[in-house]
Amino acid sequence: MAYVIGLPCVDVKDRSCIDECPVDCIYEGRRALYIHPDECVDCGACEPVCPVDAIYFEDDVPAEWGGDHAASNAAFFTGLGSPGGGSAIGPQDHDSPLVGGLPEGVSVA
Repeated sequence: MAYVIGLPCVDVKDRSCIDECPVDCIYEGRRALYIHPDECVDCGACEPVCPVDAIYFEDDVPAEWGGDHAASNAAFFTGLGSPGGGSAIGPQDHDSPLVGGLPEGVSVA
């Protein structure tokens, strides 16, 4: 099991969680941040620092957000694999299909 970043992060990308993550498993997409499910060690350090409450344990994601956010986080890494840290590869110019399909500028927080 891993933590996931959900809809309130879309078009916000505060990055406080990136600074807090001890294993550098949070990656930046075009419109949102994503936690790599195979690199996350479930420490939970990212969750309390998120100013928009977008980070949850994958089984605890609020139902009102709709969609499968664990699958959305995992889908971001299709083709990217497991590079071993978000800071090493920097921001990516893509998002998961769930995030990419949302209208731009729509706040869900």
